[in-house]
Amino acid sequence: MTTAVEKRRRLTPRWRDYGRPRELVVRYLLLVFVLFITVGPLLWQVLSSLKGAGEDVFGAGASLIPHHPTLRAYREVFAQVPVWTYIRNSLFVAVISITSQLVFSTMAGYMLSKPAWKGRGLVWVLLMASMMFPFESIMVSLFLSVRDMGLVDNLVGVWLPGFVAAINVLIMRAAFLAVPREIEDAAMLDGAGEWKRFRHLYLPSAYGAILVVTINTFISAWDDFLWPLIVLRSEEHFTLTLGLARLQTSSFGYDQRMVMAGSVISVIPVLVLFVITQRWFYKGVSSGAVKL
Repeated sequence: MTTAVEKRRRLTPRWRDYGRPRELVVRYLLLVFVLFITVGPLLWQVLSSLKGAGEDVFGAGASLIPHHPTLRAYREVFAQVPVWTYIRNSLFVAVISITSQLVFSTMAGYMLSKPAWKGRGLVWVLLMASMMFPFESIMVSLFLSVRDMGLVDNLVGVWLPGFVAAINVLIMRAAFLAVPREIEDAAMLDGAGEWKRFRHLYLPSAYGAILVVTINTFISAWDDFLWPLIVLRSEEHFTLTLGLARLQTSSFGYDQRMVMAGSVISVIPVLVLFVITQRWFYKGVSSGAVKL
């Protein structure tokens, strides 16, 4: 029979369960260092955007904590630039990008997860080869194609080059490969067709991977700056990152606090989305890494 003392010893954490004290200190120091690198810049932007007009943002005399916190910079940003128009344009690009990515990446990933079929190897090679070329190397040809289609200064022209990404196809393929073959064989014996198996068997098992694709696509479309800068011309079509970049021009006096406030405004939706879905995001990453 287990005594109360033995039970207490078993429930009490011991140093050897976590490593020696010196190793534990080193681990926490590394975690604090990584946290400082990743969260530090964002925290600095938030605090700088809250500073008053007489406080320095840069320079030797600048302090990290604002002495007179105020939301004046945020009010000025919304008053001087059409932020809501920029947000609407960015949301439009993000929504259609997510829709096209989910439709094409799930279908392509499903087909690539099937046993060998004629041309599958060639498609796989082309898909992998497309990931070897950076966007900057094909940017000119993409712009010429978009221009010939009459989509310059059009939000559809911003979306078109990224309507499907090879990495998302690979994520969905890995998620579909994790589905046991026996389950599909049983569904086939029950008379389930290809579309029914895809919709009711494979898609429900890949919800985590679908969420990963959704978050990655949203972040990519929301934060994109270079391609909208090339394609868009008129202010009413600007996305949020492109529109807020105008705060750094002389026409707005280059108020450093407004620049910081604009940066915080642009990153808030991404942070909110990730905080809400982080549990399912990490679950999807781990499930998508089962088979490659």
